[in-house]
Amino acid sequence: MNELNVENFHVLDHPLIQHKLTIIRQKDCGTKEFREVVDEISMLMAYEVSRDLPLSEVEIETPLTKSVQKQLSGKKVAVIPILRAGIGMVDGILKLIPAARVGHVGLYRDHDTLQPIEYFVKLPKDIAERRLFVVDPMLATGGSAVAAIDALIKRGADPKAISFCCLVAAPEGVQVLHDAHPEVKIITAALDDGLNEDSYIVPGLGDAGDRLFGTK
Repeated sequence: MNELNVENFHVLDHPLIQHKLTIIRQKDCGTKEFREVVDEISMLMAYEVSRDLPLSEVEIETPLTKSVQKQLSGKKVAVIPILRAGIGMVDGILKLIPAARVGHVGLYRDHDTLQPIEYFVKLPKDIAERRLFVVDPMLATGGSAVAAIDALIKRGADPKAISFCCLVAAPEGVQVLHDAHPEVKIITAALDDGLNEDSYIVPGLGDAGDRLFGTK
């Protein structure tokens, strides 16, 4: 199950992204290398996902003459990692968009219902005026992604201004997120085969949080 016909869904097949994703998929990739390569992939993804940011013309003066050139305009940007693994993708994006604000959404899974429970949300006050990049390395079942975006919309975010960015996605999670929030753009570096019986993405890259932070 890895073929989807879902609007607002994009797989970034850039050769550098694919090469670096292969590095972190390998089980012998250590914490330091894993963290560094996730940072690099996130920076490359930022280049791709910011492709449709609006531009305006501005008059400048070069060493030779005055000239009308282009600069970013319109909505400001905020990066919203889903705690904890999403933190690993923030710095790479900020390297290309250093003026972006950073918010956080914290979720945990209820042991009985298996539903995500919100425990922490801290966002820029002008969230309604910003283009939002919600980041999490994995889109598995889709539950956490939906809950995080629910939290943003409840606080005034425009769903059409939200992009969900991940490294690896399962078709099941993509479908769940799309069904809940069809206006939200979903961008991933890879669409994998699916979920196993423990809801891990296969082939995947394991538990991204544990691999980023060296925990078990």
